[in-house]
Amino acid sequence: MGKNEKLEDMAEVSRQRGHVYGLLATIYHGEPDADLIRQLRDPEFQDVLSGLGVELDADFFGLPEEKIAEDLAVEYARLFLGPGQHISPHESVHLTEKEGEGLLWGEVTVEVKRFIETSGFEYRTDYNGMPDHISVEFEFMQELAEQEAQAWEEKAGDGARHCLKIQKRFLEEHLVPWVPHFCDEVIKNAEVSFYRELAKLTRSFIEFEGEEDRYGKIL
Repeated sequence: MGKNEKLEDMAEVSRQRGHVYGLLATIYHGEPDADLIRQLRDPEFQDVLSGLGVELDADFFGLPEEKIAEDLAVEYARLFLGPGQHISPHESVHLTEKEGEGLLWGEVTVEVKRFIETSGFEYRTDYNGMPDHISVEFEFMQELAEQEAQAWEEKAGDGARHCLKIQKRFLEEHLVPWVPHFCDEVIKNAEVSFYRELAKLTRSFIEFEGEEDRYGKIL
């Protein structure tokens, strides 16, 4: 394989990783609407999901998009919002709950905010959420993967490796320590296949991403 082909392959891998992070960011950002349901039910997209190991049950296909969106909105609120007992999608809650705190806007939140900002990224002016929400962390990784892909395409190896180093550090410090546990809780508590299967995908993807060997060969 020639050097250019190898760079193209690395760019494609990075771009595909970015697509997965983007999908997961969308899934966890909020309740899915009918348009998103329609996209996910498209046969071509189903092939993609199946290739990732996601096998949705009949509860995702047997009803109109509007009804499924309605049901998933209820499930999203039950799982991630409350007001009763729920699974917080914020890193700070999971990394402080061992001490009985479970803090929102704790020290971990500040660390995530600082990490993202010192990496050269800015929050949208209309963003009023929390920096350590799982969807924000996934969106951050999506942007890094896309920047890495562009750098490989431009044959800017140093720039691509810089993006990889940031991804590796963020994975080790801010994704691997809590996302698998979060996913286990979702899998255990989900009442519909959609969130159960997507949580399985999330867990396996982050565990794969966190493997040291994946980065060692390049860095």
